[in-house]
Amino acid sequence: MNKYELAVVVSAKIEDEERAAVVDKCKALIERFGGTITEVDDWGKKRLAYEVQKMKEAFYYFIKFDAETTAPAEIESRVRIMDNVIRFLVVKQDEA
Repeated sequence: MNKYELAVVVSAKIEDEERAAVVDKCKALIERFGGTITEVDDWGKKRLAYEVQKMKEAFYYFIKFDAETTAPAEIESRVRIMDNVIRFLVVKQDEA
């Protein structure tokens, strides 16, 4: 099992319940592909570095998890087509 982090940037134009549903869906994807969530970090609403889809602000979430090496590709392919997810990235954490 390797340690990974999923960074998700969620649209600020949606309601709180919808935003929570997007994050829950990301968590469910991680668990569906054999991952174990260790930490969910909510950074809240932040200004984007540049305008994306005519939005200047978005909500940032960082989900740390343990999973097999095949899981990140599967998770990325599912998150890519999710509504209200502006940007995402899965990175492998250092073992140090």
